[in-house]
Amino acid sequence: MSLHADEPSSREDATFSDRTVAESHTQARRPDTTLALIVYALLLGVFVTGVTPVIGAVIAYVYRGNGPRWLDEHYRYHIRTFWIGLLYAVISWVLAFVLVGFLLMALQAIWLIVRCVKGFKALSERRAPDNVDSWLW
Repeated sequence: MSLHADEPSSREDATFSDRTVAESHTQARRPDTTLALIVYALLLGVFVTGVTPVIGAVIAYVYRGNGPRWLDEHYRYHIRTFWIGLLYAVISWVLAFVLVGFLLMALQAIWLIVRCVKGFKALSERRAPDNVDSWLW
């Protein structure tokens, strides 16, 4: 038994204490991916309300450049998804007058879902999304 309350009472306690300190330091160095996850959700929120992607893009613009490179690539991916999606939406609405736009709207919805799922998967693996510069997937 130890005389001091802050000293471990056995070798197992010391090992546990060292492991706990190491884990807390590791988590302190791991970047927070919550905002990037929220931005993906806000981009998908376009199916519920039209303003959530704008909020997501603003968050991405504000937080890009504040984390590791792989996380910054997610914010870049968010921004590109917003602007490319907006362009596709405008083209779809214009072409809706000749009925082709309705098909393009469905394709745009699939495009957005695929991009967000791919981005979320890469985020959960703590790596940059594939094909950030792509206009498709």
